[in-house]
Amino acid sequence: MIRPGTAAEPPVTLRAMPAKPETTPPNAASGAGASAAVAPATESTKRSLSGLLSSLLPVAIVLIATPALTWAVAEFLLIPRIEKRLASAVAGADIQGKPSAPSESPAEPKNGEPGAPANTFEFSNIVVNLAGTMGTRYLKTTFLVTGVDNNLKNVFESNKAKLTDVTLNVLSSLSLPDLEEAGAKNLIREKLVAAYNQALGKRVADQVYFSDFVVQ
Repeated sequence: MIRPGTAAEPPVTLRAMPAKPETTPPNAASGAGASAAVAPATESTKRSLSGLLSSLLPVAIVLIATPALTWAVAEFLLIPRIEKRLASAVAGADIQGKPSAPSESPAEPKNGEPGAPANTFEFSNIVVNLAGTMGTRYLKTTFLVTGVDNNLKNVFESNKAKLTDVTLNVLSSLSLPDLEEAGAKNLIREKLVAAYNQALGKRVADQVYFSDFVVQ
């Protein structure tokens, strides 16, 4: 209802507001861009590392192989040659420094062989049980009998059985303590020489030389 004396208000017209275009949040856009930038950087880094490793691999192989090759060369080539030269030098020095050795005289013939001295006789491989050992210990010996009589060889050969028995009696009377005493061999020599001369009734034997003397 319009009161008198007031102007009528014009009608209000409603207009539709145009829709605002959708905008991408700035954070989302920056994140996508950063991801896109990081991806190429990672690939580039991997390629750089791969190239670096490929270039360092030969160097590493050389560093590892060089000591081994050096050791092999020294061990199998240099050292044997040096040792060979030193041995040759030492051998040459010995030959030059030493006088020439005199020619060896022929071995003295054993008893019973042609040319053996007429005043020697050999008892070979005499084995006896030692006294007081119940047959558990024995003496094995080889020795040469010499004398002043040039006929000793013939005398011993003609009385071999008798003198062999004398030898066994003297040696089997020995005990293990007798053999352990100082100068035991000298005492045995004296006993054998005395026994031989007594058995022959004259002084024929003069000395005994042991070439083998084993107690077991």
